[in-house]
Amino acid sequence: MSVEELVPAIRTGDVARLTRIPGVGRKTAERMVVELKDKLETVVVAGEKPAAASPAGVEADVVSALINLGYEQRAAESAVSEAKRTAGTANFEKLLRAALHGLSAPQTRKAVG
Repeated sequence: MSVEELVPAIRTGDVARLTRIPGVGRKTAERMVVELKDKLETVVVAGEKPAAASPAGVEADVVSALINLGYEQRAAESAVSEAKRTAGTANFEKLLRAALHGLSAPQTRKAVG
């Protein structure tokens, strides 16, 4: 099986296709899917275009990170909006830092508990 066939088969969990490889049974194919699926997300195969992260996805990820850190949802969303306006970046790390910086100001601190 070529790489162009193998990678999509693992990504989609196509066990039937993987069992067509000589010496690979159902259990081995399932194990390949479980162990390699996440690792192959970054692999680009010929003919595929790499998936671009949408700016809205990055913003949602930053809001989620802030909520997980204990900030209220409204405060997290406001901080991300403000950070996006001032920093103007779609980079997760930079946007998170800018949002945290905004939240660390005494008048906007809204941590839960």
